[in-house]
Amino acid sequence: MQLTDGDRIRGLLGTYCRLIDAGDFEGLGQLMARARLTDEHGQVVATGAREVADLYAATVRLHQDETPGTQHLVANTTFDEPAGDGTVVARSSYVVLQAVGERIPLQPIVTGDYVDTFARDADGSWYFTERRFRIGRTGDLSRHLRHHATEGLP
Repeated sequence: MQLTDGDRIRGLLGTYCRLIDAGDFEGLGQLMARARLTDEHGQVVATGAREVADLYAATVRLHQDETPGTQHLVANTTFDEPAGDGTVVARSSYVVLQAVGERIPLQPIVTGDYVDTFARDADGSWYFTERRFRIGRTGDLSRHLRHHATEGLP
């Protein structure tokens, strides 16, 4: 089987989902080591591995199983034409579901959009250079975010 560049980029989007759902904030930092996270207006929220890991650790609640009890879904990914420098922009929608033990039944807690920019290493591997996020609709975030905030977390 031959993977396309789109497949590899979608793989990075899936890796993000698996890492955050596992509560692996250090892994998220490594995944975003060369990226900056911004809000929908381009205001930088975190840059580089340490800041990204610290942002998630400070904002996302972990439960008894050391996970946020979430399932992140990224869908409807489309790609812009590659830029002159070889970077590619992927636009995706996301939905986050959460269930915490028997106390909190499975429910959607937030939706929104990601605009991710990817670059390629000399060996052809893709990596995140920017994640711009927009929060759309929200549900009960009280068991997901430490500060009950809807800003500052991609």
